[in-house]
Amino acid sequence: MDLENQKRVKDLTDQHGAENVVVLFGAAEAESAGLAAETVTAGDPTFAGCLAGVALGLAVYHAVEPQFKEIVDADVFDEQVGMMEMVLDVEEIVSEMSSIREQFSKY
Repeated sequence: MDLENQKRVKDLTDQHGAENVVVLFGAAEAESAGLAAETVTAGDPTFAGCLAGVALGLAVYHAVEPQFKEIVDADVFDEQVGMMEMVLDVEEIVSEMSSIREQFSKY
């Protein structure tokens, strides 16, 4: 996650409270999504940004996860995410995101 996005997430969390922030990812690879999710839950593992050592514990999901898909209008999901869902390794992404939530999410 780039430094500017880290700052945005930190500012929104400070403004609204960690319990009111959900971060939705759309990375094409499970590893990329997992690294970004780890950054906003456990802190920046590269120690490069404002979230270095800052464990926000935020709720994190990927756009292809069932939890997200269930709450979005089916037509909108198909239009915006459907193609991506067909070409990504959804199982691997779900596994990675679930692991991050279990380990680091507080909300």
